[in-house]
Amino acid sequence: MTAEKDAVATVAGLMALAARTAPKGKGQDEILITVLTDVQKKKVATAMQEYGTKNGVGFFLRDAGNVAASDACIVIGARGKAYVGINCGACGYPTCAAFAKATGKAKTQNTPFAGPNCAVRMTDLGIAVGSAAKTAQIHNVDNRIMYSAGSIAMALGFLGRDCTAAYAIPLSVSGKSIYFDRPTSK
Repeated sequence: MTAEKDAVATVAGLMALAARTAPKGKGQDEILITVLTDVQKKKVATAMQEYGTKNGVGFFLRDAGNVAASDACIVIGARGKAYVGINCGACGYPTCAAFAKATGKAKTQNTPFAGPNCAVRMTDLGIAVGSAAKTAQIHNVDNRIMYSAGSIAMALGFLGRDCTAAYAIPLSVSGKSIYFDRPTSK
């Protein structure tokens, strides 16, 4: 392993730290974080290719190549059904009690993320993902925030059963970013 590859693993850990310590609504932490092993990263890339082919979603195929070629990958998710209790209505329900009742129903839609989700928890997720990506950038590690890889990692259970939404951030160290000038999806 080279010094650069060792540094990527360190930065992935610092990104997890940044996501964990990012501000959260009411100070309640419902963020889930994992750094994928090489075996898990390969499983995600393979499942992304399968999903992209089966569903005709070209950007999953493109992103699968990026995940496979990455030196590391961190996945950050949230427990979106854990409501805050402020009755803000941003989730689409008038009260947190109404939201809780709606989330208790079995998932009927065939979608990558499980909704409805508490809007505060989704904001927390965005802040955590942004903090992690900022940390990679500060350390000059090429990265890309990916809904595609996050949704597949979540479906594979890498963040546990309570995760309702997730994003992945693959990392790469090379002479030119593998996430730039990517082929367009079909």
